[in-house]
Amino acid sequence: MPLNYPLAEQTLDNGLRVVVSSDRAVPIVAVNLWYDVGSRHEPPGLTGFAHLFEHLMFQGSRNVESGAHFSLLETVGASLNASTFFDRTNYFESLPSGGLDLALWLEADRMGYLLDALTQENLDNQRDVVKEEKRQSYDNRPYGDSYERLVRLLFPENHPYAHMTIGSMADLDAASLEDVHAFFRKYYGPNNAVLTIVGDVSVEDAFDAAKRYFGHLEAIPTPPPAPDGTIGPLTEVLRDDVQEDVPSDLITMMFRLPPDGTPELDAAGLALDVLAAGQSGRLNRRLVRDEQIAQSVSGGALPLIGGVSFGTLTGIASEGVDLQQVEDALVEEIEKLAEGGITADELATVQAQAERDWLEALSTVAGRADEISHHALLFGDPNRINTRIDQVRAVTAEQVQSAAREWIRAAGRAQVTYRRTEEEA
Repeated sequence: MPLNYPLAEQTLDNGLRVVVSSDRAVPIVAVNLWYDVGSRHEPPGLTGFAHLFEHLMFQGSRNVESGAHFSLLETVGASLNASTFFDRTNYFESLPSGGLDLALWLEADRMGYLLDALTQENLDNQRDVVKEEKRQSYDNRPYGDSYERLVRLLFPENHPYAHMTIGSMADLDAASLEDVHAFFRKYYGPNNAVLTIVGDVSVEDAFDAAKRYFGHLEAIPTPPPAPDGTIGPLTEVLRDDVQEDVPSDLITMMFRLPPDGTPELDAAGLALDVLAAGQSGRLNRRLVRDEQIAQSVSGGALPLIGGVSFGTLTGIASEGVDLQQVEDALVEEIEKLAEGGITADELATVQAQAERDWLEALSTVAGRADEISHHALLFGDPNRINTRIDQVRAVTAEQVQSAAREWIRAAGRAQVTYRRTEEEA
């Protein structure tokens, strides 16, 4: 049965795209705001700025005191947060529907008037917060820098995806207050964003509220497009071998994949799922259950829109097992997939798993709002939430094998290994 979530769209005079999906089942509403700026928009020397604003946006604006954004919304029962990724930044809250006006007012105030409160003190404070986040999540966490190492191998220097969203601490240290203000003025305006409202509100009332709170904000000059990151499959094996205090020996392989929105990426994603998704995946059956050389395996595609995506396969060696055995088994299974393809049953299984994951993502108003913003911003089509699973269902076994042959190649991968130090072995 096809999905048919109701969607209504308007674009305000200032360019803000507003999408509303009314759902009166429960008295909850979700507000979700995606800005068309992520780490791939950052030029050399300004890395980490989009993520820095994920923090600065909660530090007050013209009419909101520092730290009050969280406290005001939590007082009315809201759950809220933000996230930064390669292709976008998003800010979101879900709350009892009586709090909708408050949520919209707060989002509009920081979209229009953040710079009134973005002082040197706030910048220094949040710069220190980001540094601490990097220490906790990247530097002092087992395997925490694996993706950082991998994308440096996978992409040429200064490729838009060659740095993580956390950015360079040297770039953040060198950033002046004017640099940060200029970055905000370039990207954070109504005509560079999508606002989605989902839940217990009528379409008319939601559009009226959006106009009331955002309609007076001025559009910004059209931001420069992100640099084109189009690049083909990797044609060699690039390695980074690390020895440090980690719980277990681990290997992660990373592959370039086709860009998001293409049938080729859907096929490549399903190929990785056949290998690594769930208990029925080939790698789990062989490495974990049968040969018991790995504690766990995982993997999948990470869709990106800037000309290329990437995918990973990870194996954690069982105690006493040489990590080379895990690497050799991964390589063998990758080559088997390219040479022999997949069965009809395997394809049906991973397509069903993808459908379940998609339905789970859309099952809450918050999840639905996020996916609507996602597809409206990156593809210009919020109705993809209703048709997305049909695209996955349409992939054939032949397309999966073809994608595996071209993109998921043992001879074309970036790879990082972590081995325990001698005293820990």
